[in-house]
Amino acid sequence: MPNCGIVDVGSNTVRLSIYRYEKESFKLLLGKKESVGLAGYVEQGSLSPAGVQAACRVIARFQALLGNLGVEELHVFATASLRNIVNTDEALAAIWGATGVTVEVLSGAQEAALSYLGALWGVPTPEAPGLLADIGGGSTELVVCDGDRLRSSVSLPLGSLSLFARHVSGVFPTAPERKAIRRQVWEALSRVETVPCAHLRGVGGTVRAAGKLLELKPEQSLPAEGFRDLYRQLKTGDNDALHRILRLSPDRIHTILPGLIILKEILKAFSVETVDVSSQGVREGYLLSRVLGKEASHAQGF
Repeated sequence: MPNCGIVDVGSNTVRLSIYRYEKESFKLLLGKKESVGLAGYVEQGSLSPAGVQAACRVIARFQALLGNLGVEELHVFATASLRNIVNTDEALAAIWGATGVTVEVLSGAQEAALSYLGALWGVPTPEAPGLLADIGGGSTELVVCDGDRLRSSVSLPLGSLSLFARHVSGVFPTAPERKAIRRQVWEALSRVETVPCAHLRGVGGTVRAAGKLLELKPEQSLPAEGFRDLYRQLKTGDNDALHRILRLSPDRIHTILPGLIILKEILKAFSVETVDVSSQGVREGYLLSRVLGKEASHAQGF
C-alpha cells in the first residue's frame, strides 16, 4: 500500500496528514499541524512577504519530514488563506520558487464538496436533510445534504481567525466586539436561503476544539444547546474559562469564541437540534478525490 502526504494550508493552521491508501480505503498514519495564522499577515487584501515566507517555511519543514519518512508523494492545497487575497498568483509563484511545490487553491464550492465527501465517507448519513458546517480560520462552508445526496452548498468569506483579526483587540472579545462579530455573521447568513436541518455535522478547528471542551467522542451527538451553553460559559473570559481552553485546546485560545459565535448563529438559522463532530473533513475529501478518484456530488449554490 502506498503512502502520501497531504498539506492543508489554512488561514489559521497548516496541517500535514500522512495516509496509507489503496483503491477503496485509507488510514491516517500521522498528523501534524503548525499554527501559522496566515490570516494575520493579510494587509490591504494582500498576503504580506512575511506571510508568504511563513507558509514557505512550514511547507519546507513538512517536505523534510516526509523525506525522512521515505514518503515521496505530496499534495498541497490551500483554502481561504490563499483564495481570499488579491495576490494569489504572486504568493503561489513565491511558494513554488522556494519549495518547488505547486499549491492547488480550492474554490469555495470545491472546499465545500470535498469537506462533504470526507466528512460523510464511511459514516451513516441521516435520511432527513442534515447540515455540514466546516468552520475554518478564513471561511465557513455550509452543505445541506439529503441522505447521501449533496443538495446545496455555500461558502461564506468569514472564519474564526479572520473575525478575530477584524474585531478583537485583546485575547477574548469584549461584549461590544462579540456583538460586532455576531452582526457580521448574521448579515452573511441573511443572504443564504436556509432550510430546517435537524442535525449538524461539524468540521474544522473550531468545532473540534469545542468537542474537546465538551468531551465529545467523534460522531457522538449532543443537543445543540450544549454548544450554546459552552459559549455562555467561555464568553465571561474569567480564569476558569481561560485555564479550560489552555488545558484542552491552547492553540484556539483567541479564535474559539469568534468560531462559536459563527456556530451559534448557524444553529439558529438552520433550526439545528443535535450536533456531532466529524473526525474527517476536507483533507480526507481531497485524498478521496485527487488520489483515489472518488467524486462528491456537484452542489448548486443556494
